[in-house]
Amino acid sequence: PLLQAAGKKKSLNLLELTEAELEEQFVRGDGPGGQATNKTNNCVVLKHIPSGIVVKCHQTRSAEQNRKLAREILQEKVDLFYKGEASDVFKEKKSSEKKKQEKKRRAKENLERKRHLKEMQQLDEK
Repeated sequence: PLLQAAGKKKSLNLLELTEAELEEQFVRGDGPGGQATNKTNNCVVLKHIPSGIVVKCHQTRSAEQNRKLAREILQEKVDLFYKGEASDVFKEKKSSEKKKQEKKRRAKENLERKRHLKEMQQLDEK
């Protein structure tokens, strides 16, 4: 569950990965795209050997961009794996969830106020 927070935002204080710890493969991507995805091996599967974490990235048509994105996501996941709740990625995820909940709460309050105002106006008309 902690590792699902990775890949969302860029954090500054992450653990560094060395290329010796990584195992990289290029495979055919899946999903929509037809011939563009069926004939090219631009999906990157990146494995961090010490932790066993695997990332599959097929966000763009470029293998180089996918390599870069896969490394960023893997770095965040490895940071979460080793640091847990002390990780910057986890803290960012929690703060964004709090902001989202607060925004929902305010929207709900505004909706209630509007309903109440509308009811009062209908009562005044009668």
